[in-house]
Amino acid sequence: MRTSSRTPAQLGPGLLRSESALLLGFAFAVMADPVSSVAYAIEAALRALDGNLALLAPTMVLVVAIIALVILNYRQLVGRYPGGGGASAAVGEAFGDGWSFLPIGALVVDFVLTIAISVSAGASAVIAYFPALAPWRLPLAVALVLVVGGMTWFGHLGRLVFAAMTLAFIAVSGFVLAYALFAEPQAAAHQGAAPVQGPVLAVVLAFPVAMALATGVEAPSSAIAQLGQLDNAGRARFGRVTLWLTLGVVGAITLGLTLEAVHLGVGIPPAESTQIAELARLVAPAPVFAAFQLVTALLLLSAASSSFQAGPGLLKALARHTDARGESVGILPSPLGRSNVHHTPYWGTAVFVLLAAAVTAAADGDDQELVLFYAVSVFLSFLAGLVSMALFSHRDGRRGHLVLNVAGALVVAFTLVANLARGLPAISLAAAVLIAAGLFAAWVRAGRPRGMRNAEAEAEEGIADDA
Repeated sequence: MRTSSRTPAQLGPGLLRSESALLLGFAFAVMADPVSSVAYAIEAALRALDGNLALLAPTMVLVVAIIALVILNYRQLVGRYPGGGGASAAVGEAFGDGWSFLPIGALVVDFVLTIAISVSAGASAVIAYFPALAPWRLPLAVALVLVVGGMTWFGHLGRLVFAAMTLAFIAVSGFVLAYALFAEPQAAAHQGAAPVQGPVLAVVLAFPVAMALATGVEAPSSAIAQLGQLDNAGRARFGRVTLWLTLGVVGAITLGLTLEAVHLGVGIPPAESTQIAELARLVAPAPVFAAFQLVTALLLLSAASSSFQAGPGLLKALARHTDARGESVGILPSPLGRSNVHHTPYWGTAVFVLLAAAVTAAADGDDQELVLFYAVSVFLSFLAGLVSMALFSHRDGRRGHLVLNVAGALVVAFTLVANLARGLPAISLAAAVLIAAGLFAAWVRAGRPRGMRNAEAEAEEGIADDA
């Protein structure tokens, strides 16, 4: 049953409160991934700047500005696809169902990397509080993959749990920032050497690494498919509000922590800690520092859990099954669609556990190693979606939207190329393309069934039904 389509002025106070609670629960649950990226993105930028704190603030301002540009474009995408689907729906409509596998392949890689980097960063948060665990970084990170993946056997965490973790991190981060206002800079802060290539070029070369902060900002465009109790206008409204809230929250926390780190001289941390942990340790009382590390770790594990929910859900939507009309649909082996009594697609979950554990082990459980690979796959999805939206804007004669779409596509393309120029991140792109090619081949063997562009939306609907 869908909610009433009356205006807010015509709704009773009970329904208004219900919709407000639904919006807050949805918005703060969906933004768990980008908010958790704060734990490693700022430090990644500083490392790319060779520790030069003077350039950290302009780098992160540029990162947040690009996220704002992407969100402006995805606001249009949400309006065009209020039933969900994101970039895969746009690409499928613009170029045909076969091309929709490109953003889907990128998403699969993104889900695996989200799990790997989130558990690795979670391990880093724990080690920053218990430095004696530093020699056990890799076993701890792999154990967290197994624990979080294993917990999904008993059902997925609900939207309210993800929202609670996000809100807890926001609240404790606020306390840390408040304490930082009254702290004194470190006596001998390491500022890093002046960049050889000049400050502007240094920022331009460093910011793509920190674009890991942008991962997850596209989530509302697909997650609105979970809001079956709303009509199209309601889902579009929720999606757009969530996009703006994500920008506000991520931007405020990122820039707040960045400015305080620069002011207090908190540079590249020692091997057994993280930059934001060193900031919290410096400015906050011991109980607040402990709380900050705890909520940071829990939020990161929540981000990993959300990918353990979305990834296997996507494989389930693509698996061969019989639909409500009695027709056989899907392109992947049917076992990937099998679920236990807790509605967990267990074979799909096993696939993601193995892949995430392997990636975590390959990076030795180091989140700062993984962050170099992270933004590539999601920016491939961004680029495909923005190019599709530019085509729609051109067809519809909407010049203002076309300018915005082209500008977004050019910035995203530059970020993608800059990351690929580092060499090894090309592995992420190759993996996404290979997965897309494999899905395309399976689609051809299955007789090119229609509707593949809607697989992402169907996966989100399935998650809502299971919940």
